[in-house]
Amino acid sequence: MSLLLPHVENIWQAVAPRLQGFSVEVLPTIDSTNTELMRRARAGQPEPVLLAADEQTAGRGRLGKGWHSQPGQSLTFSLGLPMAPVDWSGLSLAVGVSVAESLHPDIRLKWPNDLLHAGRKLAGILIEMRSELGGPCTVVIGVGVNIELGEEVKAAIDQPSAGLADCCEQLPSRNRVAAALLDALVEHLQGYAAGGFAKHLDAWLELDALAGRTVELVLPDRLVRGIARGVDAQGMLRIEHNGRMETFLSGHVRPVGPA
Repeated sequence: MSLLLPHVENIWQAVAPRLQGFSVEVLPTIDSTNTELMRRARAGQPEPVLLAADEQTAGRGRLGKGWHSQPGQSLTFSLGLPMAPVDWSGLSLAVGVSVAESLHPDIRLKWPNDLLHAGRKLAGILIEMRSELGGPCTVVIGVGVNIELGEEVKAAIDQPSAGLADCCEQLPSRNRVAAALLDALVEHLQGYAAGGFAKHLDAWLELDALAGRTVELVLPDRLVRGIARGVDAQGMLRIEHNGRMETFLSGHVRPVGPA
């Protein structure tokens, strides 16, 4: 019996009016919700679905990193759905805006897909896609939100981490958090499909955790050090260095020195 989302009907009711054919599945444990939905996409199952789990034994993050959690300490789910946006640029950033705004006003965004509270990672996003030649593209959006972190999980994470318990005087139920996240996420995705990332740009810049800070961007072939200047309309990171502005599509960015 899963401890997660005891009132699944509430989640379905929040999202189903926006997403035809939507279903919700909740499991006590799974290797990875993203991995499972990608398996289904490869098997030709593109129907919109929310897959949530108490525990992911092989949860995945960006750049091949694992997602560490214990049952009851986090909210982990993946949303799979067919999409055909006018422009794919900045999808993870648009998702980040939606999740941040749904969780707490003090949460900030670190390019491209981390959500921070007081400089500590509170949530992360992993987006994967599967497309068929001449057919639809299935997008799988994985979201992991720390709720209350135990010492074992904190020790396993390779960066300072926070949970919703650190920023909420009264911690909401995971059921309520999930319903708010999913309802807002589907609305944002539909807006993104129609207009791309540009309509989310101003909101992202308002939430930018690195704006104006000295940062290092780790690339496969070099290290770029400069001042973070937000992102452009395609969601590319802007860094001012060596007297010029350069934009970057990928890489691992980290702040240098205190905020």
